[in-house]
Amino acid sequence: MKFQVGDTVLILHSDEEGQVVEIINNKMVMVEVKGVKFPAYIDQLDFPYFKRFSGQNKIPAKKEKRYVDDVRKEKKPAASRVVDGIWLTFLPVFSTDEFGDEVVDSLKVHMINRTEVPYNFNYHLSYFGSSEFALKNTINPFEDFYLHDIPFDDLNDNPVFEIEFSLLKPVKNKAEYYEANLKLKAKQVFARIEELKQKNEPHFSYKLFENYPDKIYEDTLDLGHLASKGYKLYDVKKARQHLEPPRTVVDLHIEKIIDDWKQLSNFEILTIQLKTFEKFYDLALAHIQPSLTVIHGVGEGRLRNEIHDRLRLKREVKSFANQYHPAFGYGATEIFFQY
Repeated sequence: MKFQVGDTVLILHSDEEGQVVEIINNKMVMVEVKGVKFPAYIDQLDFPYFKRFSGQNKIPAKKEKRYVDDVRKEKKPAASRVVDGIWLTFLPVFSTDEFGDEVVDSLKVHMINRTEVPYNFNYHLSYFGSSEFALKNTINPFEDFYLHDIPFDDLNDNPVFEIEFSLLKPVKNKAEYYEANLKLKAKQVFARIEELKQKNEPHFSYKLFENYPDKIYEDTLDLGHLASKGYKLYDVKKARQHLEPPRTVVDLHIEKIIDDWKQLSNFEILTIQLKTFEKFYDLALAHIQPSLTVIHGVGEGRLRNEIHDRLRLKREVKSFANQYHPAFGYGATEIFFQY
């Protein structure tokens, strides 16, 4: 091994000096530069001594004469950091098997905050709905936060990464919390790793969100005003008996909702589907259902994505999953509630 933990190294592509803080494998190390840790290939590093020696002038240069009317040149502004959201990053740890082939032993999981906002987060990893690992902490602006390692073989167990974010300093017009989730499929990860090898890159990433959402304000009704207009009001304790029967499975295909739909635009169809979803979602809560399955189809995924975005902002949702179902394939999302 060319480097050891504690060695001072020169990052060739940026001409910066850093320190080796961890040996990942015989090809990669973890480097810290100005408080920021990141993985780097060994062939991208060198010892800084030659640079220091060659950069020193043995004979000091003569100082240039300066005059009172000299005007200093303006300094160029420092390059700004890229602000593009919160990311979940996976760093493959390689080893060599008995046949001399390079194989992946595990994945190092990092959360990267490339925003100017600090967040509290509640991280949770589960396999087939069974909890495996949980962590609560805070991630600061432009911080790389190491979470844990997962064995590579565990990718066959359908891992689901769920993270709930909240602002470290609450803002009046921002959501109280935001939920993001990521489901990894072994076949997709294998393809990403092969792509890494070809491009000689150290890791692959998934964006959790770019901008923290605004608060959603719900309309409130003046019940006294409604009563004076002749509307019949029910005792809340008895309200459930006046509601529509709930459904455990709701099919949102437009032909299942209305008959005359062929003249509708795509926007009008989506609007009707989302209103139907909200209706039976509210009914499920009113009847205290443990779960609700929503059939949205596969298609381009627009309806599914709209529903998932709304579910992430609903506090009563314990979890939701769009996994393979023998009856619906990948065209349905199962929602689990908490009361």
